[in-house]
Amino acid sequence: MRLRTIVLVVAILLMAGFVALNVEEFTKPSVLSLGFTTLQIPLGLLMLGLLLAALLIFMANTFYIQSKNVLEARTHTRELNAQRELADKAEASRFTELRTYLEAQVVAEQQRETALGTVLADRFAQQQTVLLARMEQMDNTLAAYMGELEQRLSRTAAVSTRQPTSHQGNANSR
Repeated sequence: MRLRTIVLVVAILLMAGFVALNVEEFTKPSVLSLGFTTLQIPLGLLMLGLLLAALLIFMANTFYIQSKNVLEARTHTRELNAQRELADKAEASRFTELRTYLEAQVVAEQQRETALGTVLADRFAQQQTVLLARMEQMDNTLAAYMGELEQRLSRTAAVSTRQPTSHQGNANSR
């Protein structure tokens, strides 16, 4: 129990004890004026009744305020839960949007890679064609040089085979 509740219960018990000890004084009749009339009522019982009425009014007011606070807390809790759900949905939609964006970026990157791969393959094919043409040209040039060398060698061989015969003929003629 809270301290206020304990103090209230102790105060009520002390008052009940005081009334029980002084019941004769509380029940002694007194003449009371209401302004337009007079009544003969025990003053102690009247004051005790007024005190109980005030206590009941304050307890009813406290109960009303607590009930109102509980209802407001429930309303706030519902609103907070609704806001939390909205925030969760917004976060989920942001994640979905981010996933969609990233997937689009991946697709775009794959398309760029494919395009670059195609361009690279075309360039390799062009370079290969140029290289094959140069190799063929070099092969033809080399074959021409080889043919020219063979002709020179055959001329030189023919010239050198003729010269020794003429040298031998000169040697025979001596």
